[in-house]
Amino acid sequence: MTSWITICEGCKTDDWAEKGIEVTDGAMLADKIEAAADGTGLKTRRVSCTMGCERSCNIIVQGKDKIGYSLGKFEPTVEAAEAIVEYAKMHSESESGQVPFRQWPLGVKGHFVSRHLPLPEAD
Repeated sequence: MTSWITICEGCKTDDWAEKGIEVTDGAMLADKIEAAADGTGLKTRRVSCTMGCERSCNIIVQGKDKIGYSLGKFEPTVEAAEAIVEYAKMHSESESGQVPFRQWPLGVKGHFVSRHLPLPEAD
């Protein structure tokens, strides 16, 4: 089942203003994630805010009837984007959404913020 990567394009790292650029760090990371995810079967979407501003560059990996995960505190780099996409592919291939820690790409370790359990079936 397809997993989604939701990317906060409004995120700004602490030094964003000093960089003197108009594009947010989140938008730069979104560009890189979308490029890395192209052709993988993963879905991506951009949102303006995930309310994780203190961590900057936040993403959410989720899929229908699977555990989802919020991750943050990324730098807007190709390496970060590739690690996120690699993890999301593993999430997509997992029946429950859980991926064993030993399989996580190094680039996502230390970035997990929270786990979101799937919604229960409606009665």
